[in-house]
Amino acid sequence: MRTITYVQAMREAMAEEMRRDPKVILFGESVRGGNYEHTVGLVGEFGPDRVLDTPIAETAIAGTGIGSALAGYRPIVELMFADFMYVAADEIFLKAAQWRFIHGGQTTMPLVFMAAAGGGLMLSNEHSRIPTSMIAHHPGLKLVIPSNPYDAKGLLKTSIRDNNPVVYLWHKALMGMKGEVPEGEYTLPLGKAEVKREGRDVTVVAFSNMVNPRSKSPSSWHPKESTSRSWTRARWNPLIWRRCFTRWKRPTAW
Repeated sequence: MRTITYVQAMREAMAEEMRRDPKVILFGESVRGGNYEHTVGLVGEFGPDRVLDTPIAETAIAGTGIGSALAGYRPIVELMFADFMYVAADEIFLKAAQWRFIHGGQTTMPLVFMAAAGGGLMLSNEHSRIPTSMIAHHPGLKLVIPSNPYDAKGLLKTSIRDNNPVVYLWHKALMGMKGEVPEGEYTLPLGKAEVKREGRDVTVVAFSNMVNPRSKSPSSWHPKESTSRSWTRARWNPLIWRRCFTRWKRPTAW
């Protein structure tokens, strides 16, 4: 199987979905140039009517995404940094998240809010946050936070096809990560974790960038102990973890 980077996997997912459905559009800050290269080349293939650069105005960007979704499109709203969601909070949390509910399910809200997240790269306090707790605990939003290229592509394709608002965050430290990704069509379901290693005594759950340093060598954490650890990767919203825990006894989960 071929090996590609995390960024390439995201770009492939968007390109494939835009070819599949002419209603999928992409707009946001610097999407034609692609600051992180995950949108590079898309405007050349799909044209300026489907790939649009916007002003630096996050509230307007998020609001345009909501309006586009209500008009029958499937917008991918690129906010660049997850920190900027605080600026657009009214549109994301009070409009997009609740619109379907307050209208009695008579309408859908098929859009993806996409942004880079996470610190450790010396990008200052307003470009390093990963607001997963705020998003995951807000009714009406689905949160996707992939930890590798395979998940990045499969989960993004599923997010674009979903009829509810999805916040898709990707950790900046994973941009250059390489992994095996099939060339053929595939998607990954939302709400299903992956068990990386079976164990008996302890269950460890993580997501995004925290999956990789923990999953490389679990046996090396405390080599003098004989504890058997079960290692699980949560691919999306942390609130779904409770479904994963039903197969384990409570004392083993932490």
